[in-house]
Amino acid sequence: MNDQEPLIRNISDTALWVAHYRAVENDRADRVFDDPFARRLAGKRGEEIAGSTTFLKKTAWPFIARTWLIDKMVMEHVAQGFDTIINLAAGLDTRPYRLSLPADLQWIEVDLNDILRYKEEILQNEKPRCRLERVTLDLSNRGARQELFKRLGSQARKALIITEGLLIYLPQEEVVQVAEELAAQPSFERWVTDLSSPGLLQMMNRKMGDAMSRANAPFKFAPEEGPLFFEKYHWKKLEVHSMLRTAANLKRLPLILKVMSYLFGGKKPNAKSPWSGVCLFGRDS
Repeated sequence: MNDQEPLIRNISDTALWVAHYRAVENDRADRVFDDPFARRLAGKRGEEIAGSTTFLKKTAWPFIARTWLIDKMVMEHVAQGFDTIINLAAGLDTRPYRLSLPADLQWIEVDLNDILRYKEEILQNEKPRCRLERVTLDLSNRGARQELFKRLGSQARKALIITEGLLIYLPQEEVVQVAEELAAQPSFERWVTDLSSPGLLQMMNRKMGDAMSRANAPFKFAPEEGPLFFEKYHWKKLEVHSMLRTAANLKRLPLILKVMSYLFGGKKPNAKSPWSGVCLFGRDS
């Protein structure tokens, strides 16, 4: 790495440090999920980013909780007969390789060229467990995004959309556009995403705002209404899972946060508190 180069160069580098957290979890004897590919994908840079600040060293738990929750939701929807999973801003996600998926399931990964090319290179000798298609696309290109949604919507019978670690980087008006465009496709029946409160957004900006702004990836979206924000755009709330409470149940919290998880519950989104959660929405026809 060039000494003059920032550790976090762009939004794709965030996938490296998240992969490192998954690698550390995979190394545990009591791991809550398997990801034997994560360490190769994270590489040295992922380890360096995750260890670069005290804040990042201590915040693996929400990513472990998020991964576990979305794994669980994917498998539940596959069991319900969903034939297509569409992962927008897929990054270095490895679910098509590590989950017990049916061979005829269609999995679509959408992301920028560099991150998908990097992942393909690392995993070139690995075989996905389902039908995997990768789509190179800048999701900020609205016209191309709409065309992709129409194509995938016409091909799928019952699709689950995943936006893991994406919405927080988008301006609110773009989140609205994405929500409406997804809802316009009848086969896009469910949508799972992570969500943060304004209180958490403020805390993250205090801890990491400068580094993320230099990487042209500032934190932006955290609606005061929480999951109810999406009701206006044809998505009804089906499930909401606090990452704090989930991490406590998984025994991944430091003691002080474990105490807080029981004192404050962590179940209901609160605009002022540092709340984060994984939300499942159903398309409101």
